[in-house]
Amino acid sequence: MNIDRAVLAFAACMVLLSAVLVWLLGPAWLFLSAFVGLNMLQASFTGFCPAAKILKALGCKPGAAFR
Repeated sequence: MNIDRAVLAFAACMVLLSAVLVWLLGPAWLFLSAFVGLNMLQASFTGFCPAAKILKALGCKPGAAFR
């Protein structure tokens, strides 16, 4: 799995986790989804993604988006 796919999988897991936490604990957990969405939006403009940097340091293969 390359970094691009790993970042998308991580973001999807965080959004799904947020949905479960909203259902179980309350609407304040929507801020987690908002944070993930804003991070994805800024990464699309700047090309900087903290998760991609961490995955690169852990040895994932680079993809087309995050080199």
